[in-house]
Amino acid sequence: MKGRRNGLTMKMIALGFYKPGNTEQPPEFEAVELDKPEPEGHDLLVEVKAVSVNPTDYKTRDSKKPDDDSLTIVGRDVAGVVVSVGSKCSLFKEGDEVFYAGTNVREGGHSEFHLVDERIVGHKPKNLDFAQAAALPLTGLTAMEALFVRLGISKNPQDNAAKNILIIGAAGGVGSIATQIAKLAGLTVIGTASRQETVEWAKDHGAHHTINHHHELLPQLKELDIDGVDYIFCLTNTDDHMAGMADAIRPQGKICSILPAFEPLAPALFGKSVTFVYELMYTRSMFQTEDMIEQYHLLNELSEWADNDKVQSTLNETMAPINPENLKEAYGKLMSGKTIGKIVLEGPVEK
Repeated sequence: MKGRRNGLTMKMIALGFYKPGNTEQPPEFEAVELDKPEPEGHDLLVEVKAVSVNPTDYKTRDSKKPDDDSLTIVGRDVAGVVVSVGSKCSLFKEGDEVFYAGTNVREGGHSEFHLVDERIVGHKPKNLDFAQAAALPLTGLTAMEALFVRLGISKNPQDNAAKNILIIGAAGGVGSIATQIAKLAGLTVIGTASRQETVEWAKDHGAHHTINHHHELLPQLKELDIDGVDYIFCLTNTDDHMAGMADAIRPQGKICSILPAFEPLAPALFGKSVTFVYELMYTRSMFQTEDMIEQYHLLNELSEWADNDKVQSTLNETMAPINPENLKEAYGKLMSGKTIGKIVLEGPVEK
């Protein structure tokens, strides 16, 4: 086990930032030496092997007040090895390889060791390495909760043989896994992409058709002989696509967004009796809901799918080691809005 002993206290390296700084630039990550935490209750202590970067991480920085100079450690997606467990743990043991997306109400996983509640952790896919596995938890949970919980889509392909879904932003992190899972559920998948490389990526990851989200949606669907869609999963700015979604959704269809709508919902949704729902992967852990352990079950199902080659990792770029310079570069790429799939950093964690 890594870690440095200082007197009687074991230390670890954590990578965080203090001031929010220029929010148009990546966070100013610094290496900080902290006490290595000890797990209590339902917590696992995980040795971090790989992390992926997500917009939620730099948005955490963006929400800091200018005078807030407290240390902030982000990094939700983690793949690693359990090194010790809390007294109430029953799902994992020391030595287990795990992957998870953490929560937004605790410190993130950009550190050598990380505490996480076992009820939101899954067993890492055996056939994926740590980097491949680290690309999946946050986006996989978001997609599975959105499709099967918020939209109420059946996992039985026979139930969905005549149904379709439009995924707006199909080549991004969530879109890359959502297209695969929607196809696995038997839906006809139409993904949006605007560049040749994103079109190819979306089709390689499960989209049967692609259309351009910079143009009107319904006319493009009609060119594919599709008169409307049963479900829409919106992964980009909701307000930008509200009118187009209202046109494209079928009567009594369902729309799920992972971003808040700041403008009123389109009136046409009322006439069509459309269901509009949100998906936030953090809700269960943030509010400690009674069904929080569902994320453990969903991650294990995702792991099983990966091991049976039903879904593939959405890893598209790997960087090493996990240090301040590489984190800044990775978040800079993510903030460009041009990334395809996921960027993952592999250990070790260094200054």
